[in-house]
Amino acid sequence: MTSNMNRRRFVRTLAQGLAIAPVAAQGWRAMAADSSNNILLVGTQTQASSKGIYAYRWNSDAGELTAIGLAAWADNPTFLALSPDRKYLYAANEIDHFGGAKSGGVSAFSVGGDSGKLTFIDAVPAEGTGTCHVTIDQTGRAVFCANYNNGSIASFHVDASGGLSQPVSHFQFEGHGPDHERQEGPHAHRVTVSPDNHFLLVNDLGLDCIHIYKLDAATAKLTPNSPAQWNSDPGAGPRALRFHPNGRWAYCVEEMACAVVVLRWDAKAGTLTPVQKVSIKTDGFTGDTMTGSEIVITRDGKFAYAADRGDDTLSSFEVDPATGKLTFLARTSCGGKVPRHIALDPTEKWLLVANQSSDDIAIIRRDESSGKLAEKATNSGISKPQCLVFL
Repeated sequence: MTSNMNRRRFVRTLAQGLAIAPVAAQGWRAMAADSSNNILLVGTQTQASSKGIYAYRWNSDAGELTAIGLAAWADNPTFLALSPDRKYLYAANEIDHFGGAKSGGVSAFSVGGDSGKLTFIDAVPAEGTGTCHVTIDQTGRAVFCANYNNGSIASFHVDASGGLSQPVSHFQFEGHGPDHERQEGPHAHRVTVSPDNHFLLVNDLGLDCIHIYKLDAATAKLTPNSPAQWNSDPGAGPRALRFHPNGRWAYCVEEMACAVVVLRWDAKAGTLTPVQKVSIKTDGFTGDTMTGSEIVITRDGKFAYAADRGDDTLSSFEVDPATGKLTFLARTSCGGKVPRHIALDPTEKWLLVANQSSDDIAIIRRDESSGKLAEKATNSGISKPQCLVFL
């Protein structure tokens, strides 16, 4: 969050970003022609040696990543969202200055088929600082961002070329939580579109709640729902949210409580009701902080995996098909330090972990029948990985 570049320079450099990518055009075409492999895009922090968004070739048979190169220059692209048709990618630029104003940014790119090559389209101000998350609705016509530092969200309409409008809706939250250091104000951390595309849910770590908005997907306009939010336990810090494939349950990772809350989702009323709360803390952990970060669920809805950055672990759970409740299976190493983000590969035979502090992506085999993860991982080095998206 250290960028002070003005908007003209920001946009110009983004547009020229691919010129500095260390991969020739024929290399990208060769990658695209190899249909037996998938492409993984990785968002990073760029305060160190990283330049933006990177592309890897993924071999699901061997569980191996091969670096392709810099897919696009971008300033601190810490979260990525792929459009439903896979033609466009949107990045949250987690910065504090954009276009001469105090704001983060959201960048739009077109995706070069299955090669992973990104072409810059445009970038717009996020109307808030520390833009840490971005998502897109099921129609591909509305994009949303969460601004952590000042606790706000914004929505944008997507035009026919994949570009972004100026903000359609903007909401600035007010208040604070009980923790005077980490909850001194609102901290919007996640924006999640409901399965039916009728609502947007906003995890607010600072205010211990999930704000709920009605969504007009055609215009990207948001209006507060009634009731307007679900409240967590005080000091829990809701961070991440993931819906079950059946759309009936949502799973909220509480960063500060280091727990997962199972929530029943009422799609008609737009409300959340707690069903269960399970800890992802390691018994006997002596570190200063437990910080839950992320959760993923398998496509068949049978298993879930949650990451904790305090003790660098992954918790595996079995999902009850009738209630959505979680049964703990095992706790294993994340294969590195500070697991910022996790993702299942397209075959779901592997779980990949973006380990921020050890500068690597850990690759962990998954047993499809038992749901358990292997004890050991293989690693691929990259500076400050933050987000993993498969094309």
